[in-house]
Amino acid sequence: MHLGPNRARRKPSLTPMIDVVFLLLVFFMLAARFGMDVEIDLPLTAASEKPYQGPPRLVDIAPDTVRLNGAATPMDALLADLGTMMLSHDDAIILRARDGAQLQRVVSVMERLTDAGYETLVLVE
Repeated sequence: MHLGPNRARRKPSLTPMIDVVFLLLVFFMLAARFGMDVEIDLPLTAASEKPYQGPPRLVDIAPDTVRLNGAATPMDALLADLGTMMLSHDDAIILRARDGAQLQRVVSVMERLTDAGYETLVLVE
């Protein structure tokens, strides 16, 4: 017994599924945060309430070295040497990028100093 004409099965169209996947991709790309914003507090020297005191604390940041008052110093020794020059942890430390040091290098040194407890970092040109 034959019930009807023999019809070939239709393959489902993938176009609607591709459209849905594309829309989901666009939605998640627009909703995602690709980077975290970081804020670095840099006080102005002219706005300081108390005058600069103590020995000079000038840190020159080069691409591969750090110099404290002109003398090349390893990063761990820099933290110890600064400790002997500071009257308190909120005394100003002047930072200066030299010899084409990249911003990431300057920020890394600033983070190390901040993690060591030094609060007032002043960035000069």
